[in-house]
Amino acid sequence: MYDANESNEAEDSKQQAHSVSRWRLILGEAAEKHLESMNGPGGLRLTEEEAIMDAALAAIYDDTDGSQGTSVGGSGKGSGSSGGGRGAGSGRGSVNLSRWLGDVRNLFSEDVVSIIQNDAIERRGWKQLLFEPELLSSVKPDIQMVGTLMALKGKIPEKTKDTARMLVKAVVDELMARMKEDMRRAVTGALNKRQHTPLPSLSGLDWKRTIQRNLKHYDMERKMIIPERFYYFDRARRSKEWTVILDIDQSGSMAESVIWASVTGAIFASMPALDTRVVVFDTEVVDLTEQCADDPVDMLFGIQLGGGTDINKSVAYCENFIEDPKKTLFIMITDLYEGGNQAALVRRMREMRESGVRTLCLLALSDGGRPFYDERLARLLSRDGTPCFACTPGMLPELVAGALQGQDMSALAKKLTSEKG
Repeated sequence: MYDANESNEAEDSKQQAHSVSRWRLILGEAAEKHLESMNGPGGLRLTEEEAIMDAALAAIYDDTDGSQGTSVGGSGKGSGSSGGGRGAGSGRGSVNLSRWLGDVRNLFSEDVVSIIQNDAIERRGWKQLLFEPELLSSVKPDIQMVGTLMALKGKIPEKTKDTARMLVKAVVDELMARMKEDMRRAVTGALNKRQHTPLPSLSGLDWKRTIQRNLKHYDMERKMIIPERFYYFDRARRSKEWTVILDIDQSGSMAESVIWASVTGAIFASMPALDTRVVVFDTEVVDLTEQCADDPVDMLFGIQLGGGTDINKSVAYCENFIEDPKKTLFIMITDLYEGGNQAALVRRMREMRESGVRTLCLLALSDGGRPFYDERLARLLSRDGTPCFACTPGMLPELVAGALQGQDMSALAKKLTSEKG
């Protein structure tokens, strides 16, 4: 005979067992004895899948001093651990990285995989992930991993470079697909307020459209079309009407911003209406415009994360590309921790702004949270008309369109950041 109370009790017991096993995965083997008493007569038992999850997590988060390792097998932990919970075990052994990567990707969601992979490198120093082609090919491509590859690119062996390039290309292609159409639409919409313009210019005459629209005015006697109206291409569709300069801080803390900025530069470079310049800097300045136009992956491999910072020096270099200040957009991407001449930088940016250049300082270009930056220097630049704020990639198209249309950039920046918040 069916007993509803027994069924409910069984379901409650199952839910509690599941909850306890989740806590066991979070806290590690050190908490097992404390949790067993909560699970009733059967004690604490992980399923086979949970045991594999536990092994994958233990490999990274137990023994955080990095002096010891945890063996990862196909069915659970190797030598066990004890002590102060997840992150303080005492097991010793070796990790089968290939199997570990497979377990992680099979058992966890994509966002969790990215976190665990990067923790493996940061907490464990598992540079092997980057140095063996067969291991690197198993890594989930993401923006954090690309940042790590950029930082270590000088140490990556020759046999792994092709695989590393494929991983970087996969991430770049994904980011390009994410924002290319929005950026194109924003820029062309800002520059081409009308598809055609009546300004008389034979070189700009749209012959096909003019003929099609005037066929009804064909003169039978003269055997010719008598145009009632001529149609011209907008100049922005034919020539580089605007100069856009991206000045990118390549210090280590800016890794994610550098990747997004490189993709943005490649998108700008593909637009005929824009003359795009891409410059990166630390204490030295490197012009990567050609690499950006040809292949953003080449550009990323041309960047060296780390080192000091001389923003003033890079801005002075970028001034060489300003021919028509009122048709120039200067976007500086930096946390403003200036190692060079701060006073000269403030003065240079003020003079650039006063000459008519539309200037922006993006303290971060990423999907991340609040960036670290020099607040005093940001206030000084903002006071002089260069808005300084963190920008997500989704905000950038509207921001660029606003700059090209001559909108008040400080007001637009406040509007976009308040909408984001």
